[in-house]
Amino acid sequence: MSKIEVDTIAPQSGTTVTLGEAGDTVNIPSGVTLTNSGTATGFGISWQSDIKTSAFTAVAGEGYWINTTSAAITVTLPASASVGDTIEFTDYARTWGTNNLTLNPNSLNYQGNSSPNPVYDVNGQHVRIVYSGATQGWIPTVDDDVTLGTPQTVTVDFLVIAGGASGGSLGGGGGAGGYRNSYSTESSGGGGSSETALELTPSNTYTITVGAGGAGGADNGAAGTDGNDSSISGTGITTITSDGGGRGAGYTSDGANSGGSGGGGNANNGTEAGGTGTANQGFDGGDGQGSGSGGTSDAGAGGGGAGVAGEDVGSGGSGNAGADGGNGLSSSITGSAVTRTGGGGGGANGGGGLSAGSGGTGGGGNGGSSSNGSAGTTNTGSGGGGSGYSGGYYVSGAGGSGVVILRMATADYTGTTTGSPTVDTDGTDTILTFNASGSYTA
Repeated sequence: MSKIEVDTIAPQSGTTVTLGEAGDTVNIPSGVTLTNSGTATGFGISWQSDIKTSAFTAVAGEGYWINTTSAAITVTLPASASVGDTIEFTDYARTWGTNNLTLNPNSLNYQGNSSPNPVYDVNGQHVRIVYSGATQGWIPTVDDDVTLGTPQTVTVDFLVIAGGASGGSLGGGGGAGGYRNSYSTESSGGGGSSETALELTPSNTYTITVGAGGAGGADNGAAGTDGNDSSISGTGITTITSDGGGRGAGYTSDGANSGGSGGGGNANNGTEAGGTGTANQGFDGGDGQGSGSGGTSDAGAGGGGAGVAGEDVGSGGSGNAGADGGNGLSSSITGSAVTRTGGGGGGANGGGGLSAGSGGTGGGGNGGSSSNGSAGTTNTGSGGGGSGYSGGYYVSGAGGSGVVILRMATADYTGTTTGSPTVDTDGTDTILTFNASGSYTA
């Protein structure tokens, strides 16, 4: 409460009388005369005549006109305060929606929290704050809708899997999409450790992008197609992006690509290396080998998986047959263990009597010999299998599309989404599974 000296108080001159907020009733005892000298206005708030256009430190008992026409303004609150101290702020030019007013609590609490600094961003807004004591600190008693000025973040775990790549024609298997995971100390791809969960700000909308798998290759000996990235983005977080899988190399042209996991190398012109996986997302594709390097016929290497590298041609007991795709990783973020992101198996020359490689566990497509390669499983980010050859080329398998999964405490779940994610519960948590792009508002 502010104290105002009045000119005359009977029976003793000079007595200090404590007045309430504007609109309060002040009881004057019988026999006491209250005379206003002209300096007591607003019954507790002294409005300042200078219009504030830059940062300053506020004083208890004062009101301020804040003009943010030129730039946003940060006001520092007093370093110490007493219960009942009151300060008011008004949007002088109705520009807070463009250039915000930020209050720095100066180490005191604001609505019970020490951070973040409250921001007011409504044109024409008026804010009155009153100090309630150390526990809750400053509390806005007027701010249009008395919204929480210090919103607390919500912890959300994620699994972000990109689209897998397609295999090559008589070539390598497609690499799996990148795999990033924060749930329950589970690994990320490529031997990476579990990541830090997201801290989402209430009322902010976060965009979910689910990457498509690479399209199946043509029946002409060409390389496959890369998978597409998946991501979570929005204000206040560092965007989480998983890279699309790298394509499998073809027999007649184009090598393997790098990606979340690398594509398998091709089978022509000697040994050709597979693509490189992205750190903390996936492993490399295997190396290819053709008849020009001593093999009896032609075959493709396995695409890399999130959990294991793709197999090289001529290794793992495969001889010169098509090599197997790398295995994926398992996560229980949805409440039960599911393995995803296997690499595609390499294709082989059926006319040369070679068998094709198998896809890695987690949805990787099998390679083909005298047949097409098979596709990676939808919404697993797995790689497609390389196709075979027998008097002609065959079509390689498409990569599987990605998926984005969010897990949070049910008490924090708002129910505001787009893109129709699947909503499940596990114990006290709610799980959102985005099989297609959409959004979530925290």
